[in-house]
Amino acid sequence: MKMPVYTHPTLTVLVDDSDSFLKSMSFQLDPMLASRTFHDTSTALDWLNSSVQRDDVPMHINFDTQNQAADQCNVAVDLERIYRISEQRRRFATPSVLVVDYSMPQMNGLEFCQAVQHLPCKKILFTGAADEKIAVTAFNRGLIDRYIKKSDDKALDILEREIITLQKDYFAAQSETLSELVMLHNYHFLSDPAMAAVVEELGRRMGFVEHYIFPNPTGILFIDKQGKTMLMMIETEKGMYAQYEIARDSDAPPSLLNALLERRVLPFFSDADGDGMYASAVGDNWHRYCAAPQVCYGREVYYWALFELPPHYFDAAPLSFSQFQQELGAQSLVAA
Repeated sequence: MKMPVYTHPTLTVLVDDSDSFLKSMSFQLDPMLASRTFHDTSTALDWLNSSVQRDDVPMHINFDTQNQAADQCNVAVDLERIYRISEQRRRFATPSVLVVDYSMPQMNGLEFCQAVQHLPCKKILFTGAADEKIAVTAFNRGLIDRYIKKSDDKALDILEREIITLQKDYFAAQSETLSELVMLHNYHFLSDPAMAAVVEELGRRMGFVEHYIFPNPTGILFIDKQGKTMLMMIETEKGMYAQYEIARDSDAPPSLLNALLERRVLPFFSDADGDGMYASAVGDNWHRYCAAPQVCYGREVYYWALFELPPHYFDAAPLSFSQFQQELGAQSLVAA
């Protein structure tokens, strides 16, 4: 199990020529699965093509065409831009999963899926019993990712499960290249099943709905539905010793140095004018920056703790998912 570099709630787009069916399905879906509905395929296509963002991945590829072959390029990753995705108001409006009816008058569901094949959205074909053979063929051709029969007694439950699974697949695909790059540095925990299990359990227990890898200190930024931010700082044995060396070289008090050597504290020196590490100005006030670490034994030994993230790490307070849902509900009422 590999963790994505980032994840946040997204939109499920429902396309069906029956407006009453759309309203019923949208109402019955889990509120965490925010949705937008279209009963006109042309309108849906126009909206999808204008809404899918392709500039969010924080990678820059540089070519030196005079001295290197075209396939020998330098790739730079701006790690700070990853957590700053949380400042983008449009992130929750990202369409990640399409649920498309098969029998529609303007174009059928497969023609619609063919028209959006260039988009990264995952696709579910919602079919009648008579359309199952067509759906199987489309699945084998890679036009759709799932198909669900409307006639199934538990169709809605199946649909919700598949949407959740495909949303995870969407973020895994979006961050696949990025994951390979950052794991070459301090983010080995992304591919460690033991840490993935800790992160999943932490998110479930504390109600986190977003996460983004964080650059300095190394860790994961979590955000809950109400917009509260928490930093999960993650250090390895090597990282813990680096904390000790920096504190020692900055004339830290012996009490802090001993605590670091004995792995009794994990510090996050979060002042606005600092870099997250110990500085001499901290002095004997180091206790207020520290937490007792928890230990995860995976492929490496990881020390982790949760810290509140001060506002100065953001240019603007992130829009919470709860606020987005309220705005989306208000827009739906106006459209109705």
